[in-house]
Amino acid sequence: MSPPSHIETHPNLAGAAPVALSYELFPPRSPAAAESLWTTIAELEATSPDYVSVTYGASGSNRDTAVELINRLVQETTLRPLAHLTCVGNSPQELAEIIGELLDVGVRGILALRGDQPKDGGVPPEGSLRYAQDLIELIRRVEQRRSALLCAGKVAVGVAAYPTRHPESPSEAHDIEVLLAKQRSGADFAITQVFFHTEQYADLLTRARRAGVTIPIIPGVMPLTSIRRLTRLSELTGVEPAPELIERLAAAGSDAERARIGVGATVDLANAALDAGAPGIHLYTFNEHTAALDVLDRLALPRPRRTAHGAVRHSPEPRIAARQLAS
Repeated sequence: MSPPSHIETHPNLAGAAPVALSYELFPPRSPAAAESLWTTIAELEATSPDYVSVTYGASGSNRDTAVELINRLVQETTLRPLAHLTCVGNSPQELAEIIGELLDVGVRGILALRGDQPKDGGVPPEGSLRYAQDLIELIRRVEQRRSALLCAGKVAVGVAAYPTRHPESPSEAHDIEVLLAKQRSGADFAITQVFFHTEQYADLLTRARRAGVTIPIIPGVMPLTSIRRLTRLSELTGVEPAPELIERLAAAGSDAERARIGVGATVDLANAALDAGAPGIHLYTFNEHTAALDVLDRLALPRPRRTAHGAVRHSPEPRIAARQLAS
C-alpha cells in the first residue's frame, strides 16, 4: 500500500471552508428602477458576497440591459457577476457569440439554463438548443477555444436544481437524472430554485448524492415577506408555502411585523439548509436589499473578513455577523 501523500496528511486542509454568499439581481426595466437597483447594489456590495447573479429574460429578451448591467458591475464595483444564460430558441452560433461577449466584459461565471418554452405552444426554430446540458457543452467549447485568453480565470458553469419536482418533469427521480447529466457535461455547481419547507433542501441533497451528484448544491432562498410574491412563485413552482406562514403574514398588524415574521421564517429555512450541509446561501433579492440584509444579519454566516485592501483574512471566530464585514 502506498503511503499517504503530503496533501492527504496536511492538517490545515481539513478545516471547513467559509460559507459562500451570493445574491440574485435582474436588469432594471426603467430609469427609476435603475436608480433603486444601484442603491441596492451598494448595500449588497458592503457585505462582500462571493458573486451576484444577473438574470436573463426568456429567449434573451433583455439581453442588452443584462449585459450592460454586468459590464457596469465589472467596471464600477468589486462584485463578481454570474451571468444567467438561456438556450431555448437560440442557435449554437448565436449563443457562442453571446458567451464570447460575456467573457470579453470579464464574466467568469455563467448559469446555464434551458429557459421557458414558447408560450404560444410553438416549436423552437430548427437547430436551436433544447436543453441546459447542450448549453453547458457549448460554453465549454467556447472556453476551450479561448483557453489562452482565460489563463487568469477559467469559466465556472452553474445550473439549476429543483428541491421539488420541476413542473414539466415526470418525477423527482427524473430531475436528479437531469442534474447528473448536467454534471457529466461539465457543470461545476448548482443553485436551487425557491423552496418553502425546511426539509426540502436536505431531501434533495440526499437524493442527489445517492445518485452520484458530487457538485456543490447551493440553496436559493427567498425572503418570505410578501404574500403576493409567495403566491406568484407558488403558482410557478407548484409548491404551496406553509399555510400557517401565509396566515401569520396576513394577520400581521403592520409592515414591520410582517417583515419580522417573514425574515424569521426565511432564517429558519436557510439554517435548516446549512445544518444539512449546504456550502452557501444564494439570496433571491428581487432587487430589494432590506429583507435580504435582515436575513443576513440573523444568519451570522461564518464569512472571511476583508482587509482595507480587499485581501481575504479568515476570522478565528466561528460565526460573524454579516453587517460587520463592511466595518
